[in-house]
Amino acid sequence: MEKIKTKIKFRIFKKLILLGSLLSVFLFSQIAQAASLYPSPSSGSYNVGQSFSVVVYVSSADQPMNAVSGVLNFPSDKLEVTALSKSGSVVSLWVQEPSFSNTSGMVNFEGIVLNPGYTGSAGKVLTVSFRTKGSGNAPLTFSSGSVLANDGQGTNILSGLGSASFAIEVPTSGPVAEQGETPTVTVGTLSAPQITSTTHSNPDSWYNTNIVEFNWALPNGANAVRLLVGEKPQVNPTVVYSPAISSRTLDPLEDGVWYFHVQLRNSAGWGGVTHFRFQIDTKNPENFSIEQQADEDFTNPTRKFYLDASDSISGIDYYEIQIDNGSPLEWHDDGSHIYQTPTLAPGRHTLIFKALDKAGNFLTSSAEFIIDPLELPLISDYPSSLTNKDPFIVKGQTYPNSQVVVWLQREATEPQSYIIKSATDGKFVFLAEEKLRDGVYTMWAEVVDSRGARSEPTDKLTILVEPTKLWQFGNLTISVLSVIIPSLALLLFLAGLVWYGLHKFKLLRRRIRVEAKEAEQVLHSEFALLKKRLKTHVKELEKASKKRALTKEEKKAVEQFKQDLDYVEQKVRKEIKDIEDQVR
Repeated sequence: MEKIKTKIKFRIFKKLILLGSLLSVFLFSQIAQAASLYPSPSSGSYNVGQSFSVVVYVSSADQPMNAVSGVLNFPSDKLEVTALSKSGSVVSLWVQEPSFSNTSGMVNFEGIVLNPGYTGSAGKVLTVSFRTKGSGNAPLTFSSGSVLANDGQGTNILSGLGSASFAIEVPTSGPVAEQGETPTVTVGTLSAPQITSTTHSNPDSWYNTNIVEFNWALPNGANAVRLLVGEKPQVNPTVVYSPAISSRTLDPLEDGVWYFHVQLRNSAGWGGVTHFRFQIDTKNPENFSIEQQADEDFTNPTRKFYLDASDSISGIDYYEIQIDNGSPLEWHDDGSHIYQTPTLAPGRHTLIFKALDKAGNFLTSSAEFIIDPLELPLISDYPSSLTNKDPFIVKGQTYPNSQVVVWLQREATEPQSYIIKSATDGKFVFLAEEKLRDGVYTMWAEVVDSRGARSEPTDKLTILVEPTKLWQFGNLTISVLSVIIPSLALLLFLAGLVWYGLHKFKLLRRRIRVEAKEAEQVLHSEFALLKKRLKTHVKELEKASKKRALTKEEKKAVEQFKQDLDYVEQKVRKEIKDIEDQVR
């Protein structure tokens, strides 16, 4: 009995070990394929009208990834995107330029990371600059996303999508200044009012208008208000309005930092004072200079520029940069004043720089430069024609350890791209994964090195893909049969029609013969009867001639009867003979 229990325990132990091994393999494979997309920072508090940036990161710590895409959603009633920046991104090639829609509340991006891909936990993909619009909670969430492994199969290793949430508030008053003192408030007086402004709502922001409007509520019992505008942060207002007013539009002010002071009075006396700070800057930055950094390699797909702008009032906030005809992107200086362009295609490019101060005033400058293309890849061997059962192989030579993009287009369809890597000696071989279908194809190629520098596309080559000989013979047979069979059917139909016509004609001719024979017989009998009757009349006339002499007219009539009978008999016989000849 003990031996049986021991065996049972041993079997259970072995099964537990096997189950644990399988579970560990499964968990390891899941962990090894873990990748995520997440925005950073994930939280924060901002006032309405304030700007801030969020960076989209990709994490793939266990294996290299080479492609990333996603759709980031935001509430369009609380946030708006002001710019997208690709600066410092791990993405080398953008399948489509990052874009946004403030109407739909979406940011779209899709890009490729060149070999050997990216491995790490904080790979910057994109920087999104927001400006707050309305108060409340503003969540950022991904509605879709993908992270593809650099395993040659494009395995999606995305396991998680992060999110963020920001609190947007409406400021009602400015901060209390450190200098000066607020007088003691008498018991029973009104508390300091809350001030709002439709033109300068955020005390921490700068505004480029010098017409300022303020509003405040008048509680029950308020009979007067004291106001004051000045550069001191905390003073007692002195200008009295009685009866009390609840709004004030100030006369145009000079640029700088100002304070608006409001105090209410009731029957108990003057109450607390509110000090509201507002900032005005109506002038553009003073200067803006751009200097392109020297680069001896004219094929370098990125260029660096030294930007130097100054603004003595509110200070430079950020730069807005437009490349060629693209959308403007927001760029914040990290203190180095060096801006590096994203990877650009070969050709002439124009950069338009806009230096904006914190009030939105700006100064614009521009620069032009040329990026030379890499040398074209050499396609040394390719099939100009093949069957749909043959493998499609292309061989060539280009830069070592570079990516070769092979394009294939079948007639009027959309071209398809395939990426392969050249060897250390620069040779490359492209083998189509699937057999090509029948038709005429156009093929061309371009090369991309590890920096993202590109060549121009090669000349387009034409490839004819035909069916196999057996298939061609079958098609030819089908084509011939498709002609012969209808022709034979038509001939058989015509033969049947002719046979039917002849058959009908024979029946008609036979019927005519019968009818002609009957007519001949009737005609013979009737004519014989008529002839007999006429001869009887003639004989009677001849008998009468023996008794008396016939008149001249009677003799002539007898002769004429005889002639007419002979003539009619000849004509009838001839017509009957013609009918018989026609129906034979």
